[in-house]
Amino acid sequence: MQYVDGYVLPVPKKHLRAYRRMAQMAGRVWREHGALEYRESAGDDLKVKWGVPFPRSVKLKSGETVVFSWIVFRSRAHRDRVNAKVMKDPRLAKMAKMMEAKRIFDMRRMLYGGFKILVDA
Repeated sequence: MQYVDGYVLPVPKKHLRAYRRMAQMAGRVWREHGALEYRESAGDDLKVKWGVPFPRSVKLKSGETVVFSWIVFRSRAHRDRVNAKVMKDPRLAKMAKMMEAKRIFDMRRMLYGGFKILVDA
């Protein structure tokens, strides 16, 4: 059964273009190392009437939006192998420096986890 890494994070709207460029590069890196899918999406309909809205979960500030993202792998073991390669890739270190320098997003408010697929319809 496939495995998914998922994350949600706040991104200042003024940095969304820079974040997109960084995410496109990250997607290439993950895919080159074996990820099956790499998706990044920006919040559009976030004022929901039920549950805990994403903006509240990441303590969204004025001028920010929520990014919801996921990476698909063949299995958890495959995820672990791919992520080990990605973490050694020099392009990732370059992206991390860029994110830090430009404060593209606040990692302290990022939600992240690995998930087993329950339904694949």
